[in-house]
Amino acid sequence: MRGGVNGAIAPMSCSWPYRDATLLPNVVPVFPLTRALLLPRGELPLNIFEPRYVTMVDDAIAGERIIGMVQPLPKQNEEAAAPQLYSIGCAGRITKFSETGGGRYLIALTGVARFRIEAEIAAATLYRQCRVNYDEFHADLEAGAGEHEVDREGMIRMLRKFAESAKLDVDWASIDAAPNEALVNALSMMSPFGANEKQALLEAADLKARAEMLVALAELDLAQYGSNGPPLH
Repeated sequence: MRGGVNGAIAPMSCSWPYRDATLLPNVVPVFPLTRALLLPRGELPLNIFEPRYVTMVDDAIAGERIIGMVQPLPKQNEEAAAPQLYSIGCAGRITKFSETGGGRYLIALTGVARFRIEAEIAAATLYRQCRVNYDEFHADLEAGAGEHEVDREGMIRMLRKFAESAKLDVDWASIDAAPNEALVNALSMMSPFGANEKQALLEAADLKARAEMLVALAELDLAQYGSNGPPLH
């Protein structure tokens, strides 16, 4: 687990709660991005500059403000116009938006719920769109679901070992104040693991399973690199 653990970790306050998956669109624009992990109520900042994705953001803002984050499958030609995608992604709502000039946008997506891709549709847009369903992930709409089952002490022990090994400055006040869901999901999203590990964290059955996987992955990383690991980025 190589990377920083700074900044406040807090649950996202929502004025737009989706209490039922039927309120979410069944066709979503998708943004394929390797190692970009979005989880329910997590916030993912994005710098949008490629013309097709600038158009995607324009269309999303004019519509339901939902974009689906999904990873391309690994070991493909990254220059391919339409790389194959993992079958599970996460729908996010645009909650922050600014223009930076030169046709670029800075946005933040706040995760709503995971989905399974049923099929890619033949769309007239330059960006890709997929028909999705949320049937397996209704619990994602319940804030804090499964928090009481997380081994928080074990996760904090792992984080302290990692921070000591990597000589990181950690905002322990934010860590201590964060609810379990915000802590598990923020650490998962910040982690610099590879695409397969990120996808495994996304697809974890519940918050407890995700926390256990995060600890296991971090312990493997520490065992492999220890204090002599690759430089942090």
